[in-house]
Amino acid sequence: MTFARDSRTVSKVVPSPNHDARGARADILLLHYTGMATDEAALARLTDKTSKVSCHYFVYEDGRILQLVAESRRAWHAGIGSWKRATDMNARSIGIEVVNPGHENGYRDFPDVQIEAVIALCRDIVARHRIRRERVLAHSDVAPARKIDPGERFPWGRLAAAGIGLWVEPSPLTEGRTLSANDRGPDVEKLQKNLARFGYALDITRHYDDATRSVVTAFQRHYRPARVDGLADPSTMDTLRRLLAK
Repeated sequence: MTFARDSRTVSKVVPSPNHDARGARADILLLHYTGMATDEAALARLTDKTSKVSCHYFVYEDGRILQLVAESRRAWHAGIGSWKRATDMNARSIGIEVVNPGHENGYRDFPDVQIEAVIALCRDIVARHRIRRERVLAHSDVAPARKIDPGERFPWGRLAAAGIGLWVEPSPLTEGRTLSANDRGPDVEKLQKNLARFGYALDITRHYDDATRSVVTAFQRHYRPARVDGLADPSTMDTLRRLLAK
């Protein structure tokens, strides 16, 4: 069933059958990449009843924007995830799928015209829903053990310059104390507490375990993309500290 578009940036409504009652106020804007070989294949999957996945918005590389699910409805784009202890990400978020083949199909830079369209759409959504800057997130932020999109090539700094999302210029890569697999103790505990305070779902174990590495990797993809290796180097820890202060 068709519906009226929520944003003036939308060129066409292409209804997906995959949605249900929202049950919570949308206070997160969640960005994905499509991660499929073609835009046609991605759109077909997002509108196929048997796939049980969807999103609110779909942004082509040429800047055209489709709306698949009304913002008042709960689209099925986030899956299992968490942010700031909330677990039903679909109920709390508006999901944007940005066309890009992804890491498994020839990951590439996002065209300027596409990012300008994403910026215009995001500006409209965050203004109408009063979404806070720190709640504009990557899929990998809310599901760090499962997802890596929209990835380190996504230009979060450009969005932040347009008033969308929380950002500081990443601290430069330097040598120094780096936390890595199987490290234990108060430094690991401090890192875990800071990541959890920021919003990531992470138990405070004082052990640099697989979960901690996954979260550090997700943080780097979004906020320190120069080197994504899951190691908590001085650049990563200082960037996190400055984001928390901001």
